[in-house]
Amino acid sequence: MLFSSISFLYFYLALILLVYYIVPKSCKNPVLLLASLFFYAYGEPVYVSLLIISSLSDWLHSLYIEAHRGSRGAKRALISSVIINLGMLGFFKYIDFFIGSINAVLGTHIPLTGVPLPIGISFFTFQTMSYTIDVYRGRVKANRNLITFATFVCLFPQLIAGPIVRYADIDAELAERSTTIDDVAIGIRRFCVGLGKKVLIANSMGELSTAFTASADQSVLFVWLYGVSFALQIYFDFSGYSDMAIGLGRMFGFHFPENFDHPFMSQSITEFWRRWHMTLGGWFRDYVYFPLGGSRVSRAKWIRNLCIVWALTGLWHGAAWNFVLWGVYFGFFLCIEKLYIMNWLKKVPRIVRHIYLLPVLLVSFIIFNGTSLANIGATLKMMFGLGGVPLVSTEALYYLKSYAVLLLIAAVGATTLPRRIGARISASRAAVVLEPLFVLAIMIVCTAYLVDGSFNPFLYFRF
Repeated sequence: MLFSSISFLYFYLALILLVYYIVPKSCKNPVLLLASLFFYAYGEPVYVSLLIISSLSDWLHSLYIEAHRGSRGAKRALISSVIINLGMLGFFKYIDFFIGSINAVLGTHIPLTGVPLPIGISFFTFQTMSYTIDVYRGRVKANRNLITFATFVCLFPQLIAGPIVRYADIDAELAERSTTIDDVAIGIRRFCVGLGKKVLIANSMGELSTAFTASADQSVLFVWLYGVSFALQIYFDFSGYSDMAIGLGRMFGFHFPENFDHPFMSQSITEFWRRWHMTLGGWFRDYVYFPLGGSRVSRAKWIRNLCIVWALTGLWHGAAWNFVLWGVYFGFFLCIEKLYIMNWLKKVPRIVRHIYLLPVLLVSFIIFNGTSLANIGATLKMMFGLGGVPLVSTEALYYLKSYAVLLLIAAVGATTLPRRIGARISASRAAVVLEPLFVLAIMIVCTAYLVDGSFNPFLYFRF
C-alpha cells in the first residue's frame, strides 16, 4: 500500500487514526502493531512472516544478551542475531546476484532461485540488527515486552523505506507518549509537504527521465536533461517519503530522525553525504566504519575502511554491479577530497564548489540508474559528447521546453528557499489562515493527480 494512494489517504489512514485516538493508552501499541502487520501484508502477504520472525528472533537474542552481559554467551548470541539478520537479507536480496556473478565468472549454469525481493527488507533488518548490537554494547536495555518491541520493528510509517529508526531514537516513546493537537497539525503539514514532493514533483521528473530511456533520438542535451531529472526525481521521491513517514510518526506521538537536509546545497561530496540519507550514513558510520577503526588508523587502513563502507553502501542499495560501482565511485571522491582537495575547496568561491559538485553528482545518478555496466558506459560517453551523438536533438528540445517550468520549480524546491519562506509565514499572523489553505491545496491537487492514475512508484521500494 502506497502512502501516495487514494486507498491509504482516505480509508486506511483515516480508520487507523480514528481507532488509535479512541483506544486507551494500554492498547495503542497493539493497535499500531496490528495496523502495521496489515499494512505490510496488504502488499507482501507471504513475507509478513519475515517481520514476525525478525521481531521474535531479535527480541529473544536481546534478552539473552542482557541476561549474560559480559560473557562469551552474550557475544555468541550477538553473532547469532547478526548472522540471522544478514542471512535473511542475503538470501532474499542477494542470492541471485551472487549466483549470476559466479555463472558469469566461471562459466557455470547454476539456475537462479527467482526469489522475489521483500519490500523494505534492507530497512527493517538494519533496524533490528542495530538494536541487538546496542543491547550488547549496553547503550539500550532489552525490551521485555514482545508487543512493544514488535511495534518498533513493524511500525508502518517507516517500515518499508525508512528513515532507519534505531530503537534508542524512540525507546521512551514506545513506553509512554502523548499526541497533542499541535503534534497532529505538524504531522499533517509535514505529511502533505512530502506528498506534494512525491506526487507533484518526483512523478513529473520520473516521466522526463523515462522519456530519455525510451527514446532513440539521443543527444548530449538529452543525457544532461536525463541526469538532472533523475537526480531530482530520486531526491523528491525519497525525501518526500521520509517527510511523510516523519509526519505520520508525529501523528502517532513519535519523533523520527531527519533523513535529508537539502543535500544539493552542499559544496563537497563529504558534505553531500552528511545531508543525504542521513540515517543510513549514520548506521554505517556507527556499526561498520567506527568498529573498523574509523580514521584513527594508518592512512592505508583508513582508505581500506572507506572502501569497505562505500562498497557496502552501494550494495545495500541494490543487488547489481552498478550499485557497487556507485558506492566505490563515492568512496573514491571522498578519499580524494580528504587527502588532497578539501583545503582547496574551502578557499575557492562557493560557485566554484558547486560547479565541481553538481557534475560529479549527476554522473553518480547515471551510474545508480544504469541497467548494466555497458549501458552506463554508453550513457556517460554521450553525456560528454563522445560516440558521435549530436549536441541537441528534436526530442531533447521538445522535452526541455515542455518541462522547463517544472525543472525550475524542482531546482528551487531542492534549495533552502521554500523552508525560509515557510518559516516566515509560520511566524506571521497570516499563518493561521495560510497554512491550512496550503495543506488543503496540496491535498486537492495531489488527489486529482492520483485519481487520474499518474505515474506513481516509490523508487526506494526496490531496495
